[in-house]
Amino acid sequence: MGRLEQARQRVGDVYAARRAAVQEARNEGFVDGYGAASAAAAQNDGIRRPSPAGPDEAELPHGLRLAAAWSWRMLVIVAAAAVVLWLVGRLRSVLIPLAIAMLLAALLTPAAQRLRRQAHFPRSLATATVVVGGLIVVAGTLTLVITQFIRGFPDLVTRTTDGIRQIQTWLRTGPLHLSNQQLNGTADTAQKWLNTHRDALTSGALSTAGTAVEVLASGFLVLFATFFFLRDGGRIWLFLIGLLPAPAREPMARAGEQSWLTLVAYVKATVLVAFIDAVGIGLALLILRVPFALPLAALVFLSSFIPIVGATVSGAVAVLVALVTRGPLVALIVLIAVVLVQQLEGHVLQPLIMGRAVAIHPLAVIVAIATGVVLAGIIGALVAVPVVAVLNTGIRNLIHRRVEAPPDAVVVSAQPTS
Repeated sequence: MGRLEQARQRVGDVYAARRAAVQEARNEGFVDGYGAASAAAAQNDGIRRPSPAGPDEAELPHGLRLAAAWSWRMLVIVAAAAVVLWLVGRLRSVLIPLAIAMLLAALLTPAAQRLRRQAHFPRSLATATVVVGGLIVVAGTLTLVITQFIRGFPDLVTRTTDGIRQIQTWLRTGPLHLSNQQLNGTADTAQKWLNTHRDALTSGALSTAGTAVEVLASGFLVLFATFFFLRDGGRIWLFLIGLLPAPAREPMARAGEQSWLTLVAYVKATVLVAFIDAVGIGLALLILRVPFALPLAALVFLSSFIPIVGATVSGAVAVLVALVTRGPLVALIVLIAVVLVQQLEGHVLQPLIMGRAVAIHPLAVIVAIATGVVLAGIIGALVAVPVVAVLNTGIRNLIHRRVEAPPDAVVVSAQPTS
């Protein structure tokens, strides 16, 4: 029994030395520390084993080895990201409708759950009620906005012409003192640019009209995908989790749940912030009697779903309409109102409503929007930031809650079991 206890103690010491070597190698920047563990085990049992790294390993500086190890891993990551972006570009006509459907499902999920729990609606009936109700609200709002725009368009054209004339007069008599020749040269330059790019603009319009069938198909895909995401989203996620290896199912399920909660919180907060922006700027336009206050407020609401860029563009449009229809003084007041509303949104509303769970650095937001525009245009800019927020939450959850597996599956006990 004494020899058996000594053997167990010796095996336990070797195992502890192996664990310590693995941890030391990982602390130095290497994920795989089994070479160090093998060397430690060889020293403890008195046997010299050749190093698996080769005879030149000892002659290379540690910094060079570390840089090489990180370099090939980064190359693999960059190659994988390039493949993913290429696939997204090729499949964007399918992925973008699915992403929009995911956003709509995140927005409508609380209402569907409330109908199922409080009103005891069946799953399919609750989902259909929420989807149809959302379609009615969107169709009614669009009808109201388009009707008001059509009614006021002739008056807008007349006021725009008068406003442009006033701007030209101010450019002549104001501090710039531009001559008629300079103004005419600017107009001629703009006309030449339009003539030069007329073919490109016409072909773009024709290509847009030619893809009407594709747009219609994408709309139906969004509608049906939203319905099934609302009704069977949990089952679909469980099916996808079941395709993964067994050790990865529980961490991925937990990360997916947290990511979905982040998406729901992001969409709800974005809708609330966009509504507050639209109401604030719309009231300012109504008080100042700027034409198309309701369409401009709707534009502010829709553009607020694109962070930073959308609010700036919609605010500039509102200021330009006020400038050509009501004059420079009213345009200045509208500009002040837009700036105040945007400052309230950026420094109070978003941190208060969204919180830290979905907070993303502004640089990451700009890069995500630029990437989305390159890959899929305006729609890509719309879905880029939610995708980044979801990935941020999922990756953080996987990293912070990762359970580190032991380097060896053998469990050694230093005490006898009998």
